[in-house]
Amino acid sequence: MRVVSGIQPTGNLHLGNYLGAIKQWVAMQDAVAARGGECLFFLADLHALTQPVIAAELAANTIDMAATLIACGIDPAKAILFNQARVPAHSELAWILGGTARMGWLNRMTQWKDKAGKNRESASVGLFTYPVLQAADVLVYQATHVPVGEDQKQHLELARDIATKFNTDFAVELFPLPEPLVSQAAPRIMSLRDGQAKMSKSDPSDASRINLIDDNDAIAQKIKKAKTDPEPLPASLDALAQRPEARNLVTIYAALADESPEAVIARFAGQGFGAFKPALADLAVAVLGPIRSRLLALREDRPAVAQALVTGAERAEAIARPILHAAQKAVGLQV
Repeated sequence: MRVVSGIQPTGNLHLGNYLGAIKQWVAMQDAVAARGGECLFFLADLHALTQPVIAAELAANTIDMAATLIACGIDPAKAILFNQARVPAHSELAWILGGTARMGWLNRMTQWKDKAGKNRESASVGLFTYPVLQAADVLVYQATHVPVGEDQKQHLELARDIATKFNTDFAVELFPLPEPLVSQAAPRIMSLRDGQAKMSKSDPSDASRINLIDDNDAIAQKIKKAKTDPEPLPASLDALAQRPEARNLVTIYAALADESPEAVIARFAGQGFGAFKPALADLAVAVLGPIRSRLLALREDRPAVAQALVTGAERAEAIARPILHAAQKAVGLQV
């Protein structure tokens, strides 16, 4: 079993990133290692180039993102952690697969339509072709499984289509078809100000999110001021269907406590948010405080974080290089 996943190095991460993805990565690295498999987690700095970037910010964000992942529990001794640009096989295989992928396939990508909008002529070529690089990201390691959310399922299907066509066109069995790995425990965390909008760093209101770097007082204040309604918590989860803000806070509590939302509702049924919010704040501080402390320490030792990425890239390259060579040989680039 070989699991591969990446995340773009964008500024400070927040609670939604942690509960929705990173926490699952941490659990995954332990479970996969126990089965004799391996996890590769990379910082997608090449993908970041599909949008305008400031070079110094991208470099700094890459180190900060690596530090955040390690602080959250990603262990470079258990998983292979690296930044994409340090492993040239990603780019080299992406160019080869560009000859396999079809324009029609890429034109149907929902994210391309959403991000390019009506101004497609001025969008970068990279924005159009980055699903091919995404395919290379997983195929270059012969990944068996890829963690995906709802917004990435289409891209994994494209990777499978590319793998199938490559194997067929060149009469090889080089690329296995990676399977989606959907974590049932991964919650969708919404804004603290709007229970119908996803928690996001792009939201202009800092009160809408809990940043992993927030201190204890900031965490408590944001939860205290989180939008709710005047009704107490009900006796069943179904009764929260039309109460998005209340449902979001229950979801956050459950994810932080490693409990089901039903168990949280059972414990707090009939209580108002005057009682529930302080309990949620205490829990959030208890879980996020140690992460923040580790992150601040890692930020003070950036060379060590950078070295962890170098070491991870060397391990990743050792896996990717022979697979790339096999692809090159299949298309006639290697004799």
